[in-house]
Amino acid sequence: MPANKFSIILPVRNGGEYVKKCVNSILSQTFVDFNLIILDNCSTDGTKEWISSLPDTRIKIIPSDKPLTIEENWARIKDAKKNEFITLIGHDDILAPNYLQIMDQLIKEHSTAGLYQTHFTYIDSKGNVLRKSKPMPEVETAPEFLKSFLLNAFDIMGTGFMMRAKDYDAFGGIPAYPNLLFADFELWFRLTQKTYKATSPEICFSFRIHQSTTTTSSDEKLQMAFKRVILFFEHLKKTDNASALVIDENAITFIHHYCKSLSHRLLRTPDKQRKGISVAGVIKKCKAYADLLVAGNNYKPTADFKVKIAAYIDSNIVSRKMFLLFKKIYSRPVYN
Repeated sequence: MPANKFSIILPVRNGGEYVKKCVNSILSQTFVDFNLIILDNCSTDGTKEWISSLPDTRIKIIPSDKPLTIEENWARIKDAKKNEFITLIGHDDILAPNYLQIMDQLIKEHSTAGLYQTHFTYIDSKGNVLRKSKPMPEVETAPEFLKSFLLNAFDIMGTGFMMRAKDYDAFGGIPAYPNLLFADFELWFRLTQKTYKATSPEICFSFRIHQSTTTTSSDEKLQMAFKRVILFFEHLKKTDNASALVIDENAITFIHHYCKSLSHRLLRTPDKQRKGISVAGVIKKCKAYADLLVAGNNYKPTADFKVKIAAYIDSNIVSRKMFLLFKKIYSRPVYN
């Protein structure tokens, strides 16, 4: 059967043993009408050589001639020659054997949907299941999808979504957010805006969580990405009435969630790595974001004790150092 319906796209740099499990899960699909596009970002650990050794004509490797940032490597997806439908996958995630089979059925049942997804599990570094994803409705409009995101009512990851290649390219590919943080949400939302999102109740992939997942991006890049998604919401308010209503009702909840998490994350960052960012600065920005999106709000970040205590600890060098010492002994997050 010619591989002309699906393209599975795998950007990778030094995938190690994880990429082998990922690729093997892809090649084990029960639905065989697909190709696998590897965007290798100058791997030095044998990843490219191992993939090249696989005797499967559905694999296409597109190497980079120089090391790229994650944003630059994922940007190459738009220029790659793709089949009708595409899905993106992280190099350490795993597809169930029936992923494409379920997607094919879902597309037939919802032929006009702009975005497709299945349920999934979270796994740890050893492949042990941590939990199932939060339940999602079979059909979700763009305003419903936006509300779920603002209220953290579902789990959203870069892996597992299916879309038409022509739609992906028309939107310019995945937005170049710093470290691609929040980039997937903007893309998924724009695709859902075309018609709606369709989701299968079947669990068809696994997203791997590592202990370092929340610490791989700098505070600076995370806050830059947060600002960009806020500005995206501002754009939606000006251009889409249905989205504006959802943002008015739910943006404060979203902003406050990140006000708490960004503040407590920053406490775990030594002064010399902060680049001048402070908890007080985070709180001030979050209040400004709230005022930008919701006119006349009465949002006070420090009314929440968790934010107030973070500001207090961060207010002088002694308490900051004591907190860092405490975190060396007690490694669990203060706020998660």
